[in-house]
Amino acid sequence: MASDLNARALSGFLDYLRVERGSAKLTIYAYSRDLAQFVEFLGKRRVSLTSARREEVRDFIQELFSNQLDSRSVGRKLSAIRHLYRYLLLDGKVRKDPTLNIDSPKQWKVLPKSLSREEVESMLTASVPASGGVTAAGRRYGTARGQGLVLRDRAMLELLYAGGLRVSEVTGARLEDLKLELGYVLVRGKGDKERMVPLGAPAQQALDEYLKNGRPALVGERTSPLLFVGTGARRLTRQRVWQLVGKAAGAAGRHSSPHMLRHSCATHMVENGADLRTVQTILGHADISTTQIYTHVALDRLKSVYAKHHPRAKNRVQVSGSGSQG
Repeated sequence: MASDLNARALSGFLDYLRVERGSAKLTIYAYSRDLAQFVEFLGKRRVSLTSARREEVRDFIQELFSNQLDSRSVGRKLSAIRHLYRYLLLDGKVRKDPTLNIDSPKQWKVLPKSLSREEVESMLTASVPASGGVTAAGRRYGTARGQGLVLRDRAMLELLYAGGLRVSEVTGARLEDLKLELGYVLVRGKGDKERMVPLGAPAQQALDEYLKNGRPALVGERTSPLLFVGTGARRLTRQRVWQLVGKAAGAAGRHSSPHMLRHSCATHMVENGADLRTVQTILGHADISTTQIYTHVALDRLKSVYAKHHPRAKNRVQVSGSGSQG
């Protein structure tokens, strides 16, 4: 039956991601969720993954758009299907790839939204309590623990922006990964790949203050290997990080998310002249083509620098509508 064939094909692909590719759990979960939707679509037509044609893939994409799904989400699902069929093709399960010649949605490579430098500064400033004041967290949990939460949130915001970290990388960061005296943090990214991310002075100061005056109040008599913890040394959830970023952004009069801080980090580096290889290393992109989506933000800057410094840039050439005739 088609359903049995689909289940075996999908299971084999997910095992391939887990064992041979060493993909992270969240990556495997995302592939599983997106492909399960495609399998369900095929199941309604009694079509197996190994016999699906280009028409089925196109119809699935059309159905996603008809359900008001945005182009970025459709592109992600199509990418998952492409990877599945590359695996099936290499494994000899199919002879043709039904995703060939199917264009990705037009907006697939639109630069993710980012904040201006002024907006980031407003967010980080909003996360700092007034001198001598007691925050809402302080009133709720008691001054020591409440101020510990404030110092933690401030340090997390600085780290998200300074290093362009993903939410999962922040919640999974361990104390031993932080090398403040050397000015960097060891980050374990997708597929357990490690990278060293440098930290600027503001991030180092915020982290140092959190470690000295914030974390001890949150941990209490318990212990935890994690860098960032909740009260009672509890592990922080991804949702909690999203909440605190949203709260800080709201206080600054702007909507934001952890991912926007990550994109802001990359965008601002490119705007200031950072090369793509450096940005790729800091963000942990496996393929530099992912990093290249940030290049267009520097175009205006390149033009202004060219106009200011190139000896021929200020020359003006008059172009007439017709050439002279002899």
